[in-house]
Order: sequence, then structure tokens, then C-alpha cells
Amino acid sequence: MTLEQLKYPIGKFEKPEIITKDILLKWVSDIAIFPTRLGAEVYKLTDMQLDTQYRPDGWTIRQVVHHCADSHMNSLTRLKLALTEDQPTIKPYFEELWAELLDTKSMPIEPSMKMIEGIHERWTVLLNNLTDEQYGRIFIHPEHRKNFRVDENIGVYAWHCNHHLAHITQTIKRNNWN
Repeated sequence: MTLEQLKYPIGKFEKPEIITKDILLKWVSDIAIFPTRLGAEVYKLTDMQLDTQYRPDGWTIRQVVHHCADSHMNSLTRLKLALTEDQPTIKPYFEELWAELLDTKSMPIEPSMKMIEGIHERWTVLLNNLTDEQYGRIFIHPEHRKNFRVDENIGVYAWHCNHHLAHITQTIKRNNWN
């Protein structure tokens, strides 16, 4: 595999020209089932396996799990801001620096898995009950200098779930840990 394939095992997110109800249902389903799919892969790993990088100069599987908790926590907050404020400007964070903090590098994954389970349960309730008007609400992302619509951001995070899950499953496969 090339470094690019290791970095983006399912490719980069591509926003469809038209986001249909069927696409949204698939994305919400991907978000809803992520904690179960992630747990099925990571709970069977040893500490040594969790501390294996998914690619050269990449994060360890442990860091990926903690990153998902951090990232998805931020995404739920951004959704709530978009639903309750008029075009809020969200606060970006430095995910690469968060990934180097002690909790992300060395803690057991269980606290982050509990966070992911709770965040996804709450997130999914909101996502399954959005109105057409709410899908079109936006937040401003100053780091990307872009407005994100709620419906597009659902797709970004469905991709994010599958993207990081693929990092883990491909690492397991490459190392014959099955």
C-alpha cells in the first residue's frame, strides 16, 4: 500500500452534488453503528497492538480511538451550536496536538469508548429527528474558511467514522491479528 492509501484507506470525503434522504439515512446509520463496529475491533487488542501505528509517522490505534472521542464530541457540540444559533463560528482545535497529550497517548481506551457510546447515542437521536430546515442550517469553520451545512457535516462524520475504522481494520489485517 502507498502512504496515501494508508493515510486515506477509503479515500477522501466527497460531497455528493445532491444530498438525498437516502444518503442522509445511510450516513446517520454509519454514525449510529460506529461504536459497536469500533468496539468489535479494538476490545480484542492487546496494549501492544493498541500502541501500534496504523501507518509510518501516524497515530497509534490507541490515539485513533481517543481522537474519535475528541472529534465526535466536538462535532456534536458544533451540531448543537448550528441548531441553536444563527450561523455560529465554531472553535477549531488542534487535533494533532490533542493526540500528543498524555490521556490520548497512554490511557486505556475504555473511557473514550464510553464517551463514544454516549456521544453517538445522543448524536443519533438528534440526527434522526432533524427537519429539512435544520439540515440546511450552517456553522462557520474559521480554520477551513468555509460554511458547513448540517447535512454535509453529517456526511463528513459518517466518512470520519469509516475512515478511522478502516485505519484500525487494515492494521489488524496487515499484522494478521485476527
